[in-house]
Amino acid sequence: MGKAVATQRARSRDRERNEEAGASVPQRAAPRLDRLLHEHTRLLLASALAGTEKLSFTELKQLLCVTDGSLSVHARKLEEAGYIECRKRFAGRMPHTEYRLTAAGRRALEKYLDHMEALIRAARSKP
Repeated sequence: MGKAVATQRARSRDRERNEEAGASVPQRAAPRLDRLLHEHTRLLLASALAGTEKLSFTELKQLLCVTDGSLSVHARKLEEAGYIECRKRFAGRMPHTEYRLTAAGRRALEKYLDHMEALIRAARSKP
């Protein structure tokens, strides 16, 4: 069985389970959440970058209250996905790293936020 067929069958089973349970999540909210952005630190990182042109490693570390290692790992995952861009340079002998949200990252964040808003609206509309 091909991957596409398996995925389609899994989505069909999910829909059937939701219908049996009486779930009324709007069709717009049916796509799965972006698991890459759903992780707390990565969501904070993308959100922080969405509000500005760029932020340095030090600024992000202080803003997000994370360790060097944690920020490095999460930033790398977002960079590998094409959601953020990393630029490294030296100021004298000191390394300086800056991050910015890419167009793809901005689209992914908007899609994620739209999905979450749809889920919230659906949950609040319950009697």
